[in-house]
Amino acid sequence: MITLGGETILDTTDAVRVLETSHPPVYYLPRSAFADGALTDARGSSFCEFKGLAGYLSVHGGDATAESAAWYYPNPSKGFGLLDDRVAVYPARMDSCTVDGETVVSQEGDFYGGWITSRVVGPFKGAPGTLGW
Repeated sequence: MITLGGETILDTTDAVRVLETSHPPVYYLPRSAFADGALTDARGSSFCEFKGLAGYLSVHGGDATAESAAWYYPNPSKGFGLLDDRVAVYPARMDSCTVDGETVVSQEGDFYGGWITSRVVGPFKGAPGTLGW
């Protein structure tokens, strides 16, 4: 579940959990599961050597807007087709994100979007001095 601006903008169990080296998991969620109007196009893009070119989305809930707080892969690279029509959200930019009822702790830093729960053990990239791992 994801809340923003005091509203639930997503409540689903349909998630694709992606793990990368030295990262907590990132959850890619069905775009169709977000509340109407919760996602709008945002400026910018980035490139992942594995997943391809990412686009960004602003996230809206209640009276809050989190600019460029979500990303997606419009044409995921070969091997990552499961990410088609799915969106990942920076948990630090939301009011709260939960996995199986447990509130997520966001990954440190402002680049990575990992979701940390009690079942996930670090160390993780993101903190000062860890970007070169």
